[in-house]
Amino acid sequence: QVQLVESGGGLVQAGDSLRLSCAASGRTFRSYAVGWFRQPPGKEREFVAAITLRDGSTYYTDFVKGRFTISRDGSENTVYLQMNSLSAEDTAVYFCAASRRFSDPRGKEVAYDYWGQGTQVIVSS
Repeated sequence: QVQLVESGGGLVQAGDSLRLSCAASGRTFRSYAVGWFRQPPGKEREFVAAITLRDGSTYYTDFVKGRFTISRDGSENTVYLQMNSLSAEDTAVYFCAASRRFSDPRGKEVAYDYWGQGTQVIVSS
C-alpha cells in the first residue's frame, strides 16, 4: 500500500512559479509510474504530466508543455511538479497518483492505483 501526500499549493500571482511535491509513504515509488492531474473549479479532472520511474521518461499534456516540469528526487520517494509562468487557467486542485500495474499509464486515470488528497493552487490575474 502506498500513501501519497501533496504539498506546495497556494495563492500566487499570474506569471509566478510554484513547485508541488508528492511524497510517498508505505512503499517507495521505485517501480511505479507517477502522474499529476488537476481539477479546475466546476470542471472534470484532467491529466497534467507523468513520469515513468523505471527510466525517467516524462509526458505532458499540451497546455503545460514548456511551462511545467515533472521530476523525482534521488531517493525516488518524492515526485515534483515545477510550474512556471502560471496563469489563472492553471487554478485547480492538483492531485498526484501512482500506478503499480502500468509502467507507462500517462493520462489514463483508471491505470492509477493510489491517489493523494490534492493541493489547491489559485492563480490570481
